Amino acid sequence: MKALDFQHNLLELESSLKRFAYSLTSDKEEAKDLVQETFLKALIYQDKYVNDDNFRAWTFTIMRNTFINNYRRSARQQTNRDETKNTMVLNQYKNYGSDDPASDYSTKEIMKTIDALEDDFKLPLKMHYEGYKYKEIADKLNLNIGTVKSRIFFSRKKLTERLQGYQAA
Repeated sequence: MKALDFQHNLLELESSLKRFAYSLTSDKEEAKDLVQETFLKALIYQDKYVNDDNFRAWTFTIMRNTFINNYRRSARQQTNRDETKNTMVLNQYKNYGSDDPASDYSTKEIMKTIDALEDDFKLPLKMHYEGYKYKEIADKLNLNIGTVKSRIFFSRKKLTERLQGYQAA
């Protein structure tokens, strides 16, 4: 297939590709990006297309594979978009409880109970809640990752048992 015929066939599929892209992404802008990326890849790999193949199926396969690869990449990165314009909001302490004094008392009781745990259980649990990953905790405490996971599990279990009778007033 000549380059001009290839491009003409590709442009004829544009509306179908847009609909397919929208069905994959459920977002107009992402669908447009996916169509453009598909066009680009089709043009780059034009020499890989065999004339006997179904051109439509070949192009839709490129789009589907591109979507899957992008989805996997974004899942791996687990990126969070922050659209907050005020950086003050970003750096503020997040209070997950309510603002009443009873919740402060509850938090203090929970922290007191955590501090009462043995160091072997307290340190991994605190590090985990501070945002450290299991691997980082294992490296810092010179433990196996399985040991870290089990200590965090048993720490939670001990906290549940110790706080079971506790109710905030």
